Amino acid sequence: MFHKLRRLLPLATLLACTVGAAAVELAPGVPAPPLQLELLDGGTFDTTSQRGKVIVLNFWATWCAPCREEMPAIDAFYRAHRAQGLEVLAINIDAPRDMAKVRRVMKDFSLPVALASGNQIAGYGRFARVPITFVVDRNGLLQFDGTKSTKLLDRPTLEKIVSPLLRSPKDATLVATSPVAGSSVVTP
Repeated sequence: MFHKLRRLLPLATLLACTVGAAAVELAPGVPAPPLQLELLDGGTFDTTSQRGKVIVLNFWATWCAPCREEMPAIDAFYRAHRAQGLEVLAINIDAPRDMAKVRRVMKDFSLPVALASGNQIAGYGRFARVPITFVVDRNGLLQFDGTKSTKLLDRPTLEKIVSPLLRSPKDATLVATSPVAGSSVVTP
């Protein structure tokens, strides 16, 4: 038994270091992990090619009632602000075999949708729950980490988190604490 435990110790240490490293990377004000996903409409969404825009990444599932509850507010906010440089990507975590369900849920929304691919979203960690939303500023810096907030996104919350970033110039560098659960936003 002791030999088995001794053999597992290096693996457990490596795993703990990996989890710790990922947690350090996801912090307001640091570069957001790059993300490139194929959209349901056949296009591609690549966060690195979206520099200069504010990006909202919303991870959701068809079976998740809170996800579906916040989707209309996200869609309305996107339609109202995309001309200001807002991009939103609804990233579904359902299995690829559930594509018909995903399309059915999203048919009434204007949001670009992609299916999550494990290795492509790995930089955002493993989710214990959904919905989870991340907000990336015009410089590619993470400004809101939804893993630290359990509040559903509604229009007023999106206004508090995202609107200041839309008003900020591309070269804004000041990071300040946001009024939403320990998040940070760039202020003009």
